[in-house]
Amino acid sequence: MGSTILRVLLGAAIVGGGVAFVIKTRDISDFFGPVPFAEKYLGGGGTTLFYKLLGVVFCLLGFIVMFNLWNAFLQATLGSLLPRTE
Repeated sequence: MGSTILRVLLGAAIVGGGVAFVIKTRDISDFFGPVPFAEKYLGGGGTTLFYKLLGVVFCLLGFIVMFNLWNAFLQATLGSLLPRTE
């Protein structure tokens, strides 16, 4: 029971961080500075887009942690590379 609550709280914190990255992109960009490879490969405003995409990835990972979907996620994405354990 305790690990379930901890997992949900950790997942919610990760989702909250991701939401903050998406909403406060300009502040985060000002704090961390520009990302040179994002500007090079994503064009003008690439840093902003990079931080927004990073926030979305954090949100997805937070939900995976919160709902304990690691096995389903890994099986769906890397299933052909990983040995099957049952």
